[in-house]
Amino acid sequence: MSFKTIVAIVITVLLTVVIMQNNNEVPFTILFTTTYISKLVVLSGVAVVAFILGVIVGRPKKAKYDIEAYHDNVLNKDKPDTLSDEDRDYIN
Repeated sequence: MSFKTIVAIVITVLLTVVIMQNNNEVPFTILFTTTYISKLVVLSGVAVVAFILGVIVGRPKKAKYDIEAYHDNVLNKDKPDTLSDEDRDYIN
């Protein structure tokens, strides 16, 4: 197993233990309204939102492709005279 997998498993186990220990209802005030919600629900919701935000922020950026440069590279590979100026100077 990789290091990332082990860390993910340890964090998941610790998060599960913390959430299960906090399952009693407590009053939450949300915009002038007081409701009784289980801490289990709140902690789970925060964990899910944090995970989703982490995935969104941590994903790699999309690569920008230069179609013209790709096309030029494909066409120039078949030409026999594709030496750089440095190579031409070395040969001469």
